[in-house]
Amino acid sequence: MITAIGDGFAGLDVEDWFNAVDERAEELGYFEPLGAGLGVAFIDAGPKLLVTFENFERIARANKAQVPLGFTLAQSEGWSVLTILAESDTPYREDRLYRYFDRLVDDGFFEDFEDVLFFGEHLAGYAAAAYSVAAPGCRVLALRPIASADPSVTGWDSRLKPLRRACFTDRYGYAPDMLEGAGQAWIAVDPVEQFDAMHAALFRARHVSRLSLRRLGAFTAFTLDSMGILQPMIAAAMEGKLDNLRMAQLYRARRDSVAYLRRMVSRLAAVGPKARARKAAEAVLALGDDPHVARALSQLREE
Repeated sequence: MITAIGDGFAGLDVEDWFNAVDERAEELGYFEPLGAGLGVAFIDAGPKLLVTFENFERIARANKAQVPLGFTLAQSEGWSVLTILAESDTPYREDRLYRYFDRLVDDGFFEDFEDVLFFGEHLAGYAAAAYSVAAPGCRVLALRPIASADPSVTGWDSRLKPLRRACFTDRYGYAPDMLEGAGQAWIAVDPVEQFDAMHAALFRARHVSRLSLRRLGAFTAFTLDSMGILQPMIAAAMEGKLDNLRMAQLYRARRDSVAYLRRMVSRLAAVGPKARARKAAEAVLALGDDPHVARALSQLREE
């Protein structure tokens, strides 16, 4: 198993961080820049391959060590990892990335692995579904993915206006169609989040399962990781053993998650019922001091 793969990334700005990732990937596989603000790191570590789509801004917010999720899983699970890295949020709709995946297909890259899992969240979840077509028979786990930003298809989603200039009608375009060759796929979404649920409804193939992450909101991967269940969830998907029962078992961890319960307090304090908001606040404070929640509980009791 690879050790210390995630050392040396903390506190770096984006340019130095990409250089550090480049050096580490070259030691253990390869790094290939794909132009400004985009690169690919491959870690050769085992017969199972995880393909992730990540960006520096989200990685830096998620963990102080600034380690890509793919690198963490390569170390802990002994998987090979192909990580497509961007500087910031992007729909991964670039010709240079198309050509890279074309080359992987021509080289039979994915055929060298026993199991292949594509993973990403939101725009990266879109990319995980869209580019999975390059690896027939693979598995896909996408957290709150968009299906497309083409206004003729998802014009109702006002969040996607900044993406309208990107083309979603050419190659690797409409994510639900690109999933046709996958062996299994899971779309995990909070059904309370309207736009996320509407996108999830567009993934209709029989081999696609929807997983409910009720009341998790928009910070899905971060909150799942804080609960300690993101990695087991991805591992179950890699083995093809992720289903609603397994997800429900893992999701029980939310009852002891400060991040989840704090979100519940804020949401219930705003929209009710107030009694549930008080119980959620008391549950957070039972786990430890939290000034924000303590103030919210005091106000709820006054009301």
